[in-house]
Amino acid sequence: MSVKPRIRLDKKEAKKGDLVEVKALVQHTMETGQRKDSSGNTIPRKILNKFSCTVNGKEVFAADFEPSISANPYIQFKFKATESGPVVLTWIDDDGSKIVGEEKITVT
Repeated sequence: MSVKPRIRLDKKEAKKGDLVEVKALVQHTMETGQRKDSSGNTIPRKILNKFSCTVNGKEVFAADFEPSISANPYIQFKFKATESGPVVLTWIDDDGSKIVGEEKITVT
């Protein structure tokens, strides 16, 4: 199943030095590894544990998530616009799988 995150930049065109707000939501059930199934077996942990945002290949924001992160996590942050290019958001799961979303920004 391919997950497409919802990403919103408050500015797709910005002046150099402007703050750009990013809001993103991704679908993921999140399993803490502490619940049991109907047979009493522990359900394996499966969470998004790392997040990063790059602009034109340069990291502008990163976060480590812990088991208490909610299902379908929403994240909001700001970065300073310095150059035009792709804004790439990457979530990494416990098993190494990635969910990637992209927007573009033009900086003048």
